[in-house]
Amino acid sequence: MKQSKERISKSEFSQPTKTVDLIGYQEGSVVSRTIVDKKAGTVTLFAFDKNEGLSEHAAPYDALVHALDGQAEITIAGRSVVVQAGDIVVLPANKPHALRAIEKFKMLLVMVRS
Repeated sequence: MKQSKERISKSEFSQPTKTVDLIGYQEGSVVSRTIVDKKAGTVTLFAFDKNEGLSEHAAPYDALVHALDGQAEITIAGRSVVVQAGDIVVLPANKPHALRAIEKFKMLLVMVRS
């Protein structure tokens, strides 16, 4: 799995923008773009090629996943759910979670640190 990261400039938001269009897919990769990175939290876009994902891990903060495109399986503390465009899921702090794209999948991840 390759992973690439980039930041979004504030000038990209000077006109109405479709969130799903702010990130593209790359074959065999997970792509991420940071929109907001503040002490209080982060907002990051992710694009997963089919069968790519994030291995099980836990974070000390709650996070919100907003599915933008495609389908993915998210496992939270051993329980799996399938999400698709329009769905939201909360990843509770300190609970192990993982993600696998069933098909190409885009999401917006909001992590709240305070």
